[in-house]
Amino acid sequence: MTAEEIRLQQSEDRTQNWQRWGPYLSERQWGTVREDYSNGGDATWSYFPHDHARSRAYRWGEDGLLGICDRECRLCFSVGLWNGRDPILKERLFGVTGPEGNHGEDVKECYYYLDSTPTHSYMKALYKYPQSRYPYEELVDVSRSRARTEPEYELTDTSAFDQSRYFDVQAEYAKNDPEDLLIRLTITNHGPHAAVLHVLPQLFFRNTWTWRCTDEGCTTRPSMRLVDNVVQTNHETLDRYWLACDTISSSESVGGGASAGNGDWEWIFTDNETNTNLHPDLPSESDYFKDGLNDFIVLGDTHSVNPEQRGTKCGAYGLLMIPSGETTQIRLRLAHVDSPIIRETSRGEAKQFGTLAFNDSFEACFDKRIAEADEFYQARIPDLLTSERGAISRQAYAGLLWTKQFYYYSVRTWLDGDTNNVSTSPFRKFGRNSDWRHLYNRDVISMPDKWEYPWYAAWDLAFHMVPMATIDVEFAKQQMLLFLREWYMHPNGQIPAYEWNLSDVNPPVHAWGVWQVYKASGPPQKRDKEFLARAFQKLLINFTWWVNRKDPRGKNIFAGGFLGLDNIGVFDRSKPLPEGHLEQADGTAWMAFYCGTMLRMAIELAEDHLAYGDMASKFFEHYVAIAEAMNSIDGSGLWDEEDGFYYDHLLVHDKSIPMRVRSLVGLVPLMTGVILEEPVIEKLPGFVKRMKWFLENRGDLSAHMTYMERENVTAGALCHRLLAIPAEDRFRRLIAVMLDENEFLSPFGIRSMSAIHRDKPFVFDFGGQRHEVQYMPGESDSGMFGGNSNWRGPIWFPMNFLLIQSLKRYHVFYGEDFKVECPTRSGNWMTLLEVARELERRLISIFEVGKEGVRPLNGIDSIYRDDPAWKDLILFYEYFHADEGTGLGASHQTGWTALVATMLRSGANADKWQPIAAKRK
Repeated sequence: MTAEEIRLQQSEDRTQNWQRWGPYLSERQWGTVREDYSNGGDATWSYFPHDHARSRAYRWGEDGLLGICDRECRLCFSVGLWNGRDPILKERLFGVTGPEGNHGEDVKECYYYLDSTPTHSYMKALYKYPQSRYPYEELVDVSRSRARTEPEYELTDTSAFDQSRYFDVQAEYAKNDPEDLLIRLTITNHGPHAAVLHVLPQLFFRNTWTWRCTDEGCTTRPSMRLVDNVVQTNHETLDRYWLACDTISSSESVGGGASAGNGDWEWIFTDNETNTNLHPDLPSESDYFKDGLNDFIVLGDTHSVNPEQRGTKCGAYGLLMIPSGETTQIRLRLAHVDSPIIRETSRGEAKQFGTLAFNDSFEACFDKRIAEADEFYQARIPDLLTSERGAISRQAYAGLLWTKQFYYYSVRTWLDGDTNNVSTSPFRKFGRNSDWRHLYNRDVISMPDKWEYPWYAAWDLAFHMVPMATIDVEFAKQQMLLFLREWYMHPNGQIPAYEWNLSDVNPPVHAWGVWQVYKASGPPQKRDKEFLARAFQKLLINFTWWVNRKDPRGKNIFAGGFLGLDNIGVFDRSKPLPEGHLEQADGTAWMAFYCGTMLRMAIELAEDHLAYGDMASKFFEHYVAIAEAMNSIDGSGLWDEEDGFYYDHLLVHDKSIPMRVRSLVGLVPLMTGVILEEPVIEKLPGFVKRMKWFLENRGDLSAHMTYMERENVTAGALCHRLLAIPAEDRFRRLIAVMLDENEFLSPFGIRSMSAIHRDKPFVFDFGGQRHEVQYMPGESDSGMFGGNSNWRGPIWFPMNFLLIQSLKRYHVFYGEDFKVECPTRSGNWMTLLEVARELERRLISIFEVGKEGVRPLNGIDSIYRDDPAWKDLILFYEYFHADEGTGLGASHQTGWTALVATMLRSGANADKWQPIAAKRK
């Protein structure tokens, strides 16, 4: 085992708490639903804007720049910066809000996750800070003025980085032991001249005391004070920690102020409390406020900080002059009082700790943890680590690990208010999320994006856990189980979607995610069946909720709502129609997908407990019923024989009208294939009996679906049976459409909508309104779902991943003799496995340096092409331009876009993944 694997095992066994500290600090707490206490409940952005974040105490969390905290976000560390020109201290990331952005909310900063181990024994991230005045107003004004048809205005479009006038601020963390954290800030001046930078590493407690929180397990106010230049903290449930800061190295001091004396620090203290001078209606319990450090540094207000050097928030203030091209390093150490480093100082000698903390062992620890991180990833991604693809994979995993976040939301308390006499609007009790009073979230959870989506999204999380299981399968298991716990899952069986609307309906992929994590839990005979059984029991409840709530006519044709695909349809599928009822091809196929996964789970569990065989029969028959309803040719099905495609249907006055939009909606049926090994199912007599009855008495089923077809095998070979919504002829027709470059096949993967709608939009008049759906390969041109998401053309990794998995699964059944044209009409004949690898190659190419030295995801931004300090920095966007590969949407949505790491790993030994080679039939 590698050193990191040993730490993971110790963490799982709870012998060492290696994951107590990590990157769990949010990057945006302001502007979230949790912090919205407005009367209407919908003014989230305006109630708690960025401009208030530095002066108002949060109720439900904290945020910071390049920061960390403990797993309950009690004590937080982050970086503060000031270039001497900005109107405020840079303590958190800035971005435009939904109403300000021409495509919704968008972070306007340049920051990158570079490395992390699963236990966070080593972490590294980078922030690029302009030396000129940060263009806050310009970014907002230009973004507001741009139309939806124009690109977003980014920080790199301004003059902020002209002549490389910026600082690279790199934060690294290394754990000497679980409670001894070494921090190294490396700051480089890339500008042509020496430049001044004010630096403020800061430590602060999350404010729980002002709100009289009843769920925190502590009754006393925490404290921190300075003793012999060491900050000593005390918290009732976290105990005591010491923080020391080393003298500044490799820099020139600026005369006067804090840094006089060759790099000494000035410790300044305040309280993490609301400034009641600015917000008189909010509570505070101190004369020193959250913005005290900002006012001391930026405004020179010496009265804004506590002269007694005690409080609940503090910072080490240093003023640096960094020559052009030079680097300055700042070192800090945060340790529990029982850590060996403090015990060696006889526990009471803070001055000794301040000296001992930065001896030769400090750098040696960093060197060791970096080497161990390399060793760990070499074991997990062999043959990739030293290649360009290895660098892509490493940064993908880093982003996935850095986007863990402490997430706290007690809906009952949020609705009713706290006991501190701050009133809440009576409308809250009947508004947003009011039917989720049981929900209590207080955990470290994998976020989609810690700035743009600093709240969990249930269907995103299922995809996050696929790459996560490669590096930390225990965390992946616990995340999947968490959303099935009684204080998460609704009593009716629904899984919470996300804080904007917990009742929204996302694709039912949680069971699939559980199955993927289970398969990653060990070799076939040593997998964690206890985990699988625990999840299966709760998924039964969720499945029943789907059947009872989303099949309104009881005919196995489902209407799930928008199903996470935002604007993909003719209508806003999250809202009621003026009349009629929408029967969804994707909603129905997703339910077959759900049935197929539950069937596979039941058969797996039945190997040890035959009682699960009855559940296997139940899901088998339910799958068949859904497939039969979807494929019906009596006018009630969703298959269109003329077009060779599945469509949504609008049912009005018993008339079924196909919505002939060629989108992923019609490709989801391809994802429903289930392969069962005959020797396994033969051990379940009840299941075999039901299967044989259907085979003997329902021969009509095989006309339109693949019904337990048995492959032709040689003697002694493992025999498989296939269950799939489309029969082979329909499967071939769908594949032909999917692999048509004039339709779905893009140079960068499978489009979310066919390109035939580029010149031939679908138009439908209904309810006195004209509805039109057109192919849009990039950003959305409508405000549906906020306008910051588009499913009418771009490339989305999660859906591509499911399609690729399906092709590989079909290949297991159909074998090497089954070939299709890829691209359609090209004359290139490929097996389904080769098609899957070709799609993976196209998706991976988004991140690779192309012929002109550009990674497609960076678009035409020349700074990533030409500047050595930028060219190897990779962002993992929410989705990608279907024709150009440019990254769009949330720029740090590493969660499901980290699936690229799984693709890289699965194909590392696949003949180096050469592009298409002509194979004439």
